[in-house]
Amino acid sequence: MSPLTSSDHVVVVGAGFAGWRFAEALRREGYDGALSLIGDEPYAPYDRPPLSKQVLAGKWDVERATLATPEHLAKTEVVLRLGVAAVGLDVATTTVHLADGTEVAGTYVVIATGARARRLPFSADAGIHTLRDHDDVVGLLRDVGRLDAHDVVAVVGGGFIGAEVATQLHARGLRPIVLEAGERPLVHVLGSEPSSWLGNLASDAGIELRNGVQISDVVRDADGFAVQFADGTELRAALVVEGAGAVVNVEWLATSGLSIDNGVVVDERLLATDRVAVIGDVARFNWKSVTGEELVRIEHWEVANVHANGLAHFWMTGQPSTSLLVPYFWSDQYGKKIQMLGHARPTDEVVRVSGGPEGGKWVAVYSRDGVVTGLLALSHPRALMLSKHLLDAPTTLAQALGEAPWAG
Repeated sequence: MSPLTSSDHVVVVGAGFAGWRFAEALRREGYDGALSLIGDEPYAPYDRPPLSKQVLAGKWDVERATLATPEHLAKTEVVLRLGVAAVGLDVATTTVHLADGTEVAGTYVVIATGARARRLPFSADAGIHTLRDHDDVVGLLRDVGRLDAHDVVAVVGGGFIGAEVATQLHARGLRPIVLEAGERPLVHVLGSEPSSWLGNLASDAGIELRNGVQISDVVRDADGFAVQFADGTELRAALVVEGAGAVVNVEWLATSGLSIDNGVVVDERLLATDRVAVIGDVARFNWKSVTGEELVRIEHWEVANVHANGLAHFWMTGQPSTSLLVPYFWSDQYGKKIQMLGHARPTDEVVRVSGGPEGGKWVAVYSRDGVVTGLLALSHPRALMLSKHLLDAPTTLAQALGEAPWAG
């Protein structure tokens, strides 16, 4: 494609991390045309990971997570349309229709609408907290501040968000009880054996974790909440927080004609059409890895960052990225740091190559058909990063074990 020019108008729908990073990257690449950023929240773009970490811990106020400070906004020269949701997209004219009845027409559109917290169909729906955005953490902190020491907080879901929330609430003197439907948290993400190695993290931190719990309903009354279980028992709680995953924000594109299948399907250049691109959590893209190609949607901060920078470079130079994308995520929970590189499947073979659960830190290597597909570390960041190159090009498990970079 031809590089963007000063006569173009790029409209970015989604004022989260991916959308803002793209706006910054496009300016760095030399774009000097019109640039609009549309967001349904009334806040300037901010970073989400600190919400369940530093902000909930009380180490940061929520404003500190802001990415688009006044100084950055002035430098980026982006026109913000905040507090108004996009409700439709005319692909032919690259026009975005907004909930207030207005529209924004551009020459190119970037879809970066991400995902929202999944809400389960419980009776106490509106009274149950989630933790995904600015208002979520502000509301949760407000209600937590009204609780007494050792009050019970039921945390529905033992995944990354649930564990991080439980960790911070415990540090505040409350009694979080984590309710996990599966046999163990993260089984469907990390696999059965690695999840078992993490099985004692909660109890070691003094936090109660109940596995294999089937919740039939959560109801609210004058005394708080009752979490009702399928076996007829219940748990009384002063507060309930739900960490049940995320739902991709694609409903507004229902009549756009774009291919919607667990996200918006794009090609290897992140294009849904010649003038519509998709980045971040909402993109279902063709991922080239050390084991080949597959269509994926990955909700990682690092993937959104790579998408934003790669698309900006492509639109300004016509040169798509040829380097392999190595997904990365991390979670601080129960006093430990879990980090993963790659996008291994939970069914991949896995071998622990350094340390062990009893020592509180370790590194494991995933492989499929003898080729390394991922690296997982518990509180061993240096060893993980020393091993990252194993995913930059196809590496056999035998080669990895022979080199053992994690021991460096």
